Amino acid sequence: MKKYILVIGTAALLALAGCGNSPDSQSDKKESHDEHGDMNHSGSAEMPEGLEEAANPEFETGSKVTIKADHMKGMDGAEGMVTGAYDTTAYVVDYKPTDGGEEVTDHKWVIQEEIKDAGDEELKPGTEVTLEADHMKGMKDAKATIVSAERTTVYTVDYQPTDGGDMVKNHKWVVESELESE
Repeated sequence: MKKYILVIGTAALLALAGCGNSPDSQSDKKESHDEHGDMNHSGSAEMPEGLEEAANPEFETGSKVTIKADHMKGMDGAEGMVTGAYDTTAYVVDYKPTDGGEEVTDHKWVIQEEIKDAGDEELKPGTEVTLEADHMKGMKDAKATIVSAERTTVYTVDYQPTDGGDMVKNHKWVVESELESE
């Protein structure tokens, strides 16, 4: 009888385990890129070469802020702190990941200094570029198309996700319109 219960219990556990989402399933791969699941949530404090600190940012380093952006789950409404402010051009891009994943559309944000051979001139929508940013798996060296451009101050922030995830450090990038003073 004990052996019979053990076999039934094991079979039930295996059946339940099969109901979970497999990280290798095709639908999960698409969702992870669409929801920025492969995003390097915490980033290096190292900044791209040539990036200059903002002379007069709306939110100074150390400012407590509420994030009003949904680049990833748990970000919108999260409380955080500004860790850096930089003047540059921020771009929304579409790109095909180098790891073979599905195309990522409307990725926010890649900055001028993270685009190979971008120079100092603002790039126009439709321009094809090569990314040097490494925010997400398969992003570095990916071919991309500029969707839109915005000359602004970009910020790095530390924040506690609203979904209970681990503290995110030096998230790159949010723009002024995506932050509110706490």
